[in-house]
Amino acid sequence: MTSEAHPSAGTPDAPLLVVRGEAELEVEPELARIGVLVSARGRDRRSTLDDLTRRNTTALDLIKSYGDVVERLSTGAFSIAPEFTERGRGERVRSYHGRVQLTAEFTDFTVLGELVTRLADLELTRVDGPWWALRPDSPVHGEARRRAVAEAVQRAREYASALGTSLAALIELADTGVEGPRPHRPAFAAGVRSLAAAEMREPAEPLDLEPPQLRVTAQVSAHFTMTPPEL
Repeated sequence: MTSEAHPSAGTPDAPLLVVRGEAELEVEPELARIGVLVSARGRDRRSTLDDLTRRNTTALDLIKSYGDVVERLSTGAFSIAPEFTERGRGERVRSYHGRVQLTAEFTDFTVLGELVTRLADLELTRVDGPWWALRPDSPVHGEARRRAVAEAVQRAREYASALGTSLAALIELADTGVEGPRPHRPAFAAGVRSLAAAEMREPAEPLDLEPPQLRVTAQVSAHFTMTPPEL
């Protein structure tokens, strides 16, 4: 950490001191997010759409059955498209492929392992995640900022004391960067299997998902004037 003069504001009678403060917190996540991709394949467009609708409803009902632990549930992109044969004349449709994307957020992590395992056991269903996060209005962000400001003030006082002077006034405080929880790689990507495969295997044991510690940082820059040092 260094101090520096501001040529447009510092004067011999009111020297300028510029310091930076930073804080880093390690906290437990408040939310877990998973992605669910439901798929269907078939030779007929209507039957493929019917299968996709049925599987999507099954996945939604399963997630909703966990009640209040589901913070948010949303349906994203939907598509159904033909797949053409690679050989032969003209455009001949070999099959249809449909998919729909779901996103769910949870506040209770104790049921997460069970739920994602049950989702991954559904027909042609892929589950990705979890991604861990804080709420946008989490008090952790404010606490990180307060600690960064406190560190900047403490450093400024130490510099002033080393010069035999004291702080006179705060003339500028800038938020130079607030970093949210650093991303973690998803713990799993499972699912996407056929009905035939489902009938040949036993249900999987629930996953044991341990939430990681999240790191949140904040940085500030503070400009102070000082009383003239006694040099």
